[in-house]
Amino acid sequence: MNSYTIAFTSVTIAMKAQSVLRSKGFFTEVIRTPRNLASGCGYSLVLSGEIEEAIDYLEKSGIKHKAVMENK
Repeated sequence: MNSYTIAFTSVTIAMKAQSVLRSKGFFTEVIRTPRNLASGCGYSLVLSGEIEEAIDYLEKSGIKHKAVMENK
């Protein structure tokens, strides 16, 4: 299963995103945003699963993300 990191602008937004995605069956973990993904102070979610589906759920919930990176 693929793993991705999705960057957000704040811990509050990352936690809201985590709640939405967990309710849809995704495994997620909130982390500090890696420097190579986005600049500034931010938080990210690491998630396992289909990224397109996850982003769709976030957009439908009104949650905006800064960047997405596939974890290798």
